[in-house]
Amino acid sequence: MKRLGPDAASRLLKQLRGRRVLVAGDVMLDEFLWGSVSRISPEAPVPVVKVTRQSFHLGGAGNVACNVRALGGEAVVVGVVGQDGAGERVRAALAEAGVEDGLATADGGRPTTVKTRIIAHHQQVVRADRELADDVPARVEEALIERLRSALPSCAAVVLSDYQKGVVTPRLMKALVPLARAHRVPVLVDPKVVHFPLYRKVTVVTPNQLEAEQATGRTILGPGDLFAVGARILRLLGCDAVLVTRGEHGMALFPRSGKPSLIPTAAREVFDVTGAGDTVIATLALGLCAGASLPQAAMLANHAAGVVVGKVGTAIVTPEELLASFKR
Repeated sequence: MKRLGPDAASRLLKQLRGRRVLVAGDVMLDEFLWGSVSRISPEAPVPVVKVTRQSFHLGGAGNVACNVRALGGEAVVVGVVGQDGAGERVRAALAEAGVEDGLATADGGRPTTVKTRIIAHHQQVVRADRELADDVPARVEEALIERLRSALPSCAAVVLSDYQKGVVTPRLMKALVPLARAHRVPVLVDPKVVHFPLYRKVTVVTPNQLEAEQATGRTILGPGDLFAVGARILRLLGCDAVLVTRGEHGMALFPRSGKPSLIPTAAREVFDVTGAGDTVIATLALGLCAGASLPQAAMLANHAAGVVVGKVGTAIVTPEELLASFKR
């Protein structure tokens, strides 16, 4: 696979501007409590974190949309929030980021999904999740489908951000995939293993290595295993391509037409992998929107991941940071 150099990356980044992506799936609020540790609790063998500040970031589909915006694209996000303070905070954050709000509001006491991470000395100590992950009820499901039908014609790609929090249902997928195909819009999926049967005939899936292993029942111990796993996912889903993200080992791209290719990691330092998958799929989708080939878009996404894992917490990558990574 021909390497994407700085000049080609610069041209591609300029072409991302204004490209519109529909991001559907599980929207979450990431809460971070930052502090320091100087002693162990007398109540239990756990550290006592003295909290010095608090911050909030969009997670899941919201973070994908923010990554699209950070790279110069436009985004509309379709998902669900609760009738609560966290939901209001999500909507405010979307507005601040310039992301179009296509959210439905849940009823019946269903909360906005909130992940709270306690960070001490740049290390995550613990995470607490507040959520209801059952499939959304039929009324909310219908509202989501209507929002998809309304937003999709104006978009050049669809990203499905599936965190298994209840938005990605059989009925929603049965509506989305044919609709996207009718409009000739690619569908890219950041998957969950239990939902693999729902992803048939999408364009690209982006499992991490563990998810790829679990989906195929094969442990990746070497290149032979890796290529077998990629080929099996292609057969299982009938998709156009599989991009397996492999942490410090980079990525592996398996197109239906063409040869598999291994992409070495672009990361220099890894501080936090939170949200890295969101960055990968957002960059990949924008690259395809801009007319890049799948290998070119994958290389751009690989560099974006290399930048974002060097930051602590849910993060985004800017065009300037991404271009700089090609010049190292």
